[in-house]
Amino acid sequence: MTEKLDCVVVGAGVVGLAIGRCLAREGRDVVVLEAESQIGMHTSSRNSEVIHAGLYYPEDSLKARLCVQGKDMLYAYCEEHHVAHERIGKLIVAPGKDDIGKLAAIKDQAARNGVTDLKTLGVDEARELEPNVTCAAAMLSPSTGIIDSHELMTALQAEIEMHGGAVVLNSQVSKVSIRDGLQFESGGAAFSCKTLINSAGLWAQALLADLDVPQGGLLQGSIPTRHLAKAHYFAYQGKSPFRRLVYPVPEDGGLGIHATNDLSGAARFGPDVTWIDSVDYSFDESRKPDFVKAIRHYFPGLDEERLTPAYTGIRPKLSGPGAAFADFQIHGEADHGVPGLVNLFGIESPGLTAALAIGEYVVRVLRLS
Repeated sequence: MTEKLDCVVVGAGVVGLAIGRCLAREGRDVVVLEAESQIGMHTSSRNSEVIHAGLYYPEDSLKARLCVQGKDMLYAYCEEHHVAHERIGKLIVAPGKDDIGKLAAIKDQAARNGVTDLKTLGVDEARELEPNVTCAAAMLSPSTGIIDSHELMTALQAEIEMHGGAVVLNSQVSKVSIRDGLQFESGGAAFSCKTLINSAGLWAQALLADLDVPQGGLLQGSIPTRHLAKAHYFAYQGKSPFRRLVYPVPEDGGLGIHATNDLSGAARFGPDVTWIDSVDYSFDESRKPDFVKAIRHYFPGLDEERLTPAYTGIRPKLSGPGAAFADFQIHGEADHGVPGLVNLFGIESPGLTAALAIGEYVVRVLRLS
């Protein structure tokens, strides 16, 4: 016997929970299904926990629009729901004179994205803010912040439940079919639903890999290739040498090995980029010399003995090594021809910052179905 549901969200990471919260507030009967034993065990809890300002992304991209919108929504949400956060600010540094032009380009791009609070700093101004940083020039982003991502996800889950929804753990979804409406299996039981949101993160494509789809349908052609970028993070023992986040100018595949403080004031460095073929969170300590070299470009006083392994994370990217920028892909009926189905692909950084805005975006996509 097939059990009938209204709205199902697959994946209880921060984005899936934000979507579920938004739909529950709209009056939908929402169930968020999570394969793991806890919420947010993958990308959502294995990142820098940064609230991004929206500086780097091409204008009018989903990443730019949803990051800038989501940042304001997130700060307001944290205040209202007492989620731990701090508008700590970020220093973007040009380690050498050849990098100074990159700062100007970032400032111009940020302005096109609607971020106009950046301040260009000379060497002395940068040193006054962060005495341990060495650079040829820098730029201050005052609206960048940090957040306790677990507290955020717990608050989102509580809102879903307050509006009559549910988050169900240990519930892997499989055998998705669209032949006779939206159907799937979970825990050995069969279900159908009016709305299915695929927010499975690292496994968003895999959820649809064995999809039972009518021949000639649009859906299969709308599934992009997944590329996995593994990130290592090293903790820095003792007192943090910085009061703010410190980022070098961006590099291929990410924003470079940067310094972040957590809400307790402890510092960590990361992420690097290692391209992998499957999900693997093992820590490669041989990466340490590369970290030391990269960090000393802007923090020459680094004591490498204080640099210790912390954790790894994996980003579900839609562009591989050396490839051009790839945007979030959020596909509704207009993209794949299936009523009630929304697929989210490549929801990496700034997905945490953009989560609340992504929730509203998905609701709009469904309204157009």
